[in-house]
Amino acid sequence: MRVVVADDSLLTREGIAHVLGRSGFTVAGQADAAGTLLALVNAEKPDLVVVDIRMPPTHADEGLVAAERIRADHPGVGVLVLSQYVEPGYALRLLEERPEQVGYLLKERVFDPVILVDALRRLADGETVIDPTIVSRILGRRRVKDPLDALTDRERQVLGLVAEGMSNKAIAARLTITDRTVEAHVAQVFAKLGLADDPASHRRVLAVLAFLRSAGTR
Repeated sequence: MRVVVADDSLLTREGIAHVLGRSGFTVAGQADAAGTLLALVNAEKPDLVVVDIRMPPTHADEGLVAAERIRADHPGVGVLVLSQYVEPGYALRLLEERPEQVGYLLKERVFDPVILVDALRRLADGETVIDPTIVSRILGRRRVKDPLDALTDRERQVLGLVAEGMSNKAIAARLTITDRTVEAHVAQVFAKLGLADDPASHRRVLAVLAFLRSAGTR
């Protein structure tokens, strides 16, 4: 798979590129600004993009804006956005229109080759990957009206792990329960969130989107 890496820090870009190169990915280009990133994606047509949310010139949300543009212009490209801060609102903004093939991780995690490679492979498979710190923050919030109120504690726990991008098998190992039990919990989550078994929809990512939207209710 071909990847474009965008970060204004040369050290970070080279570090990510090095990890990806050693893990079998092809780094199709590197960018230090949002404009350069968009030009590279247009020229190289990569499979995946890794981009920091805060890019020059203002270091506000230029990277996020570029990610949204890439998803609009190149719907087949998976996008992994990085942030130094826990900002669930940014994740929701990116996922609102089309949650498939989007990931949001804290920047500190991408220097662990296992986490970075696993996240990119999940995105390539059409999944959604959300940093576990963000998941934990959402689960810990008190809300007056929560769309997930119908879920049991265990079902919320399972949904949180789905939001991290974990497979049913990985969830079973984490919670020390059987694969069949996880399947039952996931089926209940889908049913309670009103996610019908429609071949045209990806219920796991729709469930993640519902989970993230719950962060905005108090």
